[in-house]
Amino acid sequence: MRGRRRGRSPRGFHRKKGGYRGFFFLLPDFAGVVCFTLLPFAEVVRRSFQSAVTQEWVGWKNYREIFSNTAFRLAAFNTLRFTGICIPLLVTVSLLLAVVLQKLTVGKNVLKSIFLMPVAAPAASVVLVWKALFHSNGLLNALAERMGGQRVGWMTSGAAFFVLVLSYLWKNIGYDMVLWLAGLAGIPTEIYEAARVDGAGEWRCFVSITLPNLLPSLYTITVLSLLNSFKVFREAWLVAGDYPHQSMYLLQHLYNNWFRELAFDKIAAAAVVNALVVLALILLLRRTWETDG
Repeated sequence: MRGRRRGRSPRGFHRKKGGYRGFFFLLPDFAGVVCFTLLPFAEVVRRSFQSAVTQEWVGWKNYREIFSNTAFRLAAFNTLRFTGICIPLLVTVSLLLAVVLQKLTVGKNVLKSIFLMPVAAPAASVVLVWKALFHSNGLLNALAERMGGQRVGWMTSGAAFFVLVLSYLWKNIGYDMVLWLAGLAGIPTEIYEAARVDGAGEWRCFVSITLPNLLPSLYTITVLSLLNSFKVFREAWLVAGDYPHQSMYLLQHLYNNWFRELAFDKIAAAAVVNALVVLALILLLRRTWETDG
């Protein structure tokens, strides 16, 4: 009995020691998240209930002001509209391109590099392309006039919103396509071979094999696409400035204008609302993904 007890203690000691090693291994990352994410967000939440200058406690006043603000309602509507249109389009088109690209045997790497080029393109270069194409005296209007048409105010009419959508798709479609290709590479080819032996066609294999096996990738890609949709402001601001056409006036424009006015209380309240909406969308997507799985 003594020998057995003596034999158990070293194993328990090593397990305990290994647990401590895991804790210390995760401690730097956890400390970084706390210092650079959780604590700053807690400060934002605190400031959302205070005035900007005197830091006097005002309760829900800042939240009532932003919801009654016309500019905030317009920016929130445009942002939700932009996200609701772009995310399904980006996920669907990138998936179809990934499926087609996977079946190619020649030029696959070249096409992959071409689709990834917009991801690495500097914002200044993208802005130059935008201005050359969609300016009132740009390439598209010149082509329209030569063909007997009329000029279109691409950046001064409702078409500005769809220009923004096109820019987002062009910028991110290659990134999502590579993620889809990684998910497709994880599906065993034996499943497709067995299905084709049983008489299944390409569409049946896609619906019954490809899509169910890509559900984990679908959640990750959708969340990343949602987060990337908030990075489109840089190009939109460089092209149209602080006050673009109202169809492409996003929350990022509003934050930038409020920052210049030192309205930190409104920025904090709007940022908290924005974070809660994004969190709710991610949790809803997670719930839907788990239910489908």
